[in-house]
Amino acid sequence: MHDHAVELPRFPRLPALALKGLPLAPLSLTLSAFARRMASRHPSMFRRLGEHAKARFVLDPTDLPISMALEPAEGRPRLELSRGPLDGDARIAGPLAALLGMVHGAYDGDALFFSRDLVIEGDTAAVLALRNAMDNAELDLAAEAEAISGPLGARVRRLIDFAERRTGVALSRQEDLYEW
Repeated sequence: MHDHAVELPRFPRLPALALKGLPLAPLSLTLSAFARRMASRHPSMFRRLGEHAKARFVLDPTDLPISMALEPAEGRPRLELSRGPLDGDARIAGPLAALLGMVHGAYDGDALFFSRDLVIEGDTAAVLALRNAMDNAELDLAAEAEAISGPLGARVRRLIDFAERRTGVALSRQEDLYEW
């Protein structure tokens, strides 16, 4: 895992402003389809949520003008995007880099929490279950995007790798993060 003492990258302002004008319904549907595809490739992730499989998690990237609610729905996940506050059983807020970095194992959630880069509200047991399920699944969002892109997969991967290099945000899981 990376040393968290360094400053987390922030989402660039210009693309963040562009999100203000995008229609959210199509993006919500696209992200829901992406999440369902991941669920089919990692079914144990949602089973590991146990009693929290019906929880509603609000993910609030503080450097974006949108937030999202994730409903695992017992393996048929759904994402809802909003420009306003969302209700849920638990809320996880922080810069997008921190949220994605936790998914990819680049940052330790406890370190982010104690450094106040990450705010957890509501059902902390549900958040812990979600974190453990994601850690166990060893998700790689870039690999998932590449896999569902069919013949365009290699181009999608190059674009994601470029974005990762330019922004410093962990958009994929890298094995060298785990060397001791």
